[in-house]
Amino acid sequence: MPEYKRILLKLSGEALMGDDAYGINRATIVRIVREVQDVTALGVEVAVVIGGGNIFRGVAGGSVGMDRATADYMGMLATVMNALALADTMRLEGVTARVMSAIAIEQVVEPYVRPKALQYLEEGKVVVFAAGTGNPFFTTDTAAALRGAEIGAQIVLKATKVDGVYTADPRKDPSASRYTRVSFDEAIIKNLQVMDATAFALCRDQKLPIKVFSIFKPGALRRVVLGEDEGTLVHV
Repeated sequence: MPEYKRILLKLSGEALMGDDAYGINRATIVRIVREVQDVTALGVEVAVVIGGGNIFRGVAGGSVGMDRATADYMGMLATVMNALALADTMRLEGVTARVMSAIAIEQVVEPYVRPKALQYLEEGKVVVFAAGTGNPFFTTDTAAALRGAEIGAQIVLKATKVDGVYTADPRKDPSASRYTRVSFDEAIIKNLQVMDATAFALCRDQKLPIKVFSIFKPGALRRVVLGEDEGTLVHV
């Protein structure tokens, strides 16, 4: 039995790159979609917030000296491109997905409307939230916390390259150990940097737990949803 009925999955744009320097790696996006498909097959309602780093970092050099808000809007457009790729891959894999954008590009994707998003989730569709919060100066981590709270998700799943939160960087310190559970307060005291400060504070205020896990570990998403010992749970 799944531990959660409705989840918000936060995917970084970099997760779609695989081993490539930038862009979208076909094999990687298919594998991620199949992981999501496994979870929807359990009857779990899935919403996704996607980042744009895989595309935007490729042009970031050109944004040096650019107005911060302009650069952030470019980043938001990159997330729309990723969301379209993700939804189309889901379609090819037999999963019904809807992309909803926080900025209006109605010829391409529909705008984010909360009641409509809730309806899609109740119908068993995967909802992909694009364009972050629609505002500059906010990260897609903050968008994940915000949308997670808005749709009544029971948990925010932060997919990373590392299989949880560690006492130190496991790539630099072989003796680093993984936290199974950690409280919000403890994460702040120990400066564990689970998410950016705004996103973290929002989850804490809304009593919305966060699970950090590796999207590159086969079956990890399914194990998280089933409540098994996978990743690190940040709780109230």
